[in-house]
Amino acid sequence: MSVKELLQSGDCGKEVEVKGWVRTKRGNKQVNFIALNDGSTINNIQVVVDMEKVAEEVMKKVTTGAAIHVKGLLVESAGSGQAREIQANEVIVMGEADPEKFPIQPKKHSLEFLREVAHLRFRTNIFGAVFRIRHAMAFAIHQYFNDHGFYYLHTPLITASDCEGAGEMFRVTTLDPKNPPLLEDGSVDFRQDFFGKSTNLTVSGQLEGELGAMSLGKIYTFGPTFRAENSNTTRHLSEFWMIEPEVAFNDLEDNMDLAEDFLKYLIRYALEHCMDDLLFLSKRLQEEEKDKKAEERSMELIEKLQFVLNHEFERVTYTEAIEILKNSKQNKNGKFQYPVTGWGVDLQSEHERYLVEKHFKKPVILTGYPKEIKAFYMKQNPDGKTVAAMDVLFPQIGEIIGGSQREEDYNKLVTRMQEVGIPVSAMSWYLDTRRFGSAEHSGFGLGFERLLLFVTGMGNIRDVIPFPRTPKNAEF
Repeated sequence: MSVKELLQSGDCGKEVEVKGWVRTKRGNKQVNFIALNDGSTINNIQVVVDMEKVAEEVMKKVTTGAAIHVKGLLVESAGSGQAREIQANEVIVMGEADPEKFPIQPKKHSLEFLREVAHLRFRTNIFGAVFRIRHAMAFAIHQYFNDHGFYYLHTPLITASDCEGAGEMFRVTTLDPKNPPLLEDGSVDFRQDFFGKSTNLTVSGQLEGELGAMSLGKIYTFGPTFRAENSNTTRHLSEFWMIEPEVAFNDLEDNMDLAEDFLKYLIRYALEHCMDDLLFLSKRLQEEEKDKKAEERSMELIEKLQFVLNHEFERVTYTEAIEILKNSKQNKNGKFQYPVTGWGVDLQSEHERYLVEKHFKKPVILTGYPKEIKAFYMKQNPDGKTVAAMDVLFPQIGEIIGGSQREEDYNKLVTRMQEVGIPVSAMSWYLDTRRFGSAEHSGFGLGFERLLLFVTGMGNIRDVIPFPRTPKNAEF
């Protein structure tokens, strides 16, 4: 049985077997106590070993990190902190862990150190909790969309288009890097490459997602995306996962309704299914921040999640937000790192958090951004200056979702592509959905790791993905 099943079991007095990894061992010549964990729960089960029943040479091998197989009697625990424990009759060491070499010893380790041993950090309580929550959120995402009639569409990881127009993409090629074939002008002849053209790893599945939505009605993608941005911040990864629903016949209001309902579903799911892990992470965060001033501390984790559930999201235009920010004491007193000077500026995380945490005191959806700071595919508003974009802003994290109603008018879309320098001929497949049976449609993108930062309370995005890929780092 798993440790989770044993801790919840009512079968006291029954012979049981469990396998797992040793977290700690303590005791004396008469009795030893082993804290055993198998990854099924944040909680360990205590194994009580009568030293007369188990050979001393066996118990010497029971060290932190060792894998063991325990056979014994499940009983009510006499100690505090657990309801059940096992009185061992037999302990079998399946795999030893040399305490001189095993790096995850029972002491406080920094998150920076644990990133260096990311292949073993799953053995710690904190990362066990994080990755169980990651699983639960992935499952909940698929369940939500399945229950709401969406189809899961697998969009390509290798693409010849740049959805965001960022240009910071990883090239995919089989050409000889030392001696690539060249054209007369000295540029690389990609016609001789594997795909016969220049290709890259995708930054988004959205454009292909739109194609699916314009036939299947409601689709979502959920897969890895890649950005070759040389950024080493706590919010950036070179490889991360994106959830991108696209819905035919949805306008911007429908899109906002979907985003709010989706996020609330996921947070409700976490509270209902991951409470043990969330409570552990909450306690850890409070311990980490105990020496900070009250105003500098994070909102308590469970309270923060409830905060999102308990409020209707405030819907505000970009223009209104700029006026609020420009006239705020924070801005007038020079407290913003990036001063808000007027309409047209791209909002930073500090501005987004001010709107959520200080001004409205609830999650916010901003709409109607200037078209110059948004992607080419967003629907142009009648004012000629703004687009039907939407960003969902959360406490402590800022933007968590970005989306829009897509431009369904063929001529407007072509004109906008020409304005930003996107070759129309290379995108004829995308434009066909505007040529044949065009209709309003909308969608958004949710960065999975950004969601996990919010739900777990972790401070660095490298700690919510098993094996982070960042500049100069592709370990494991």
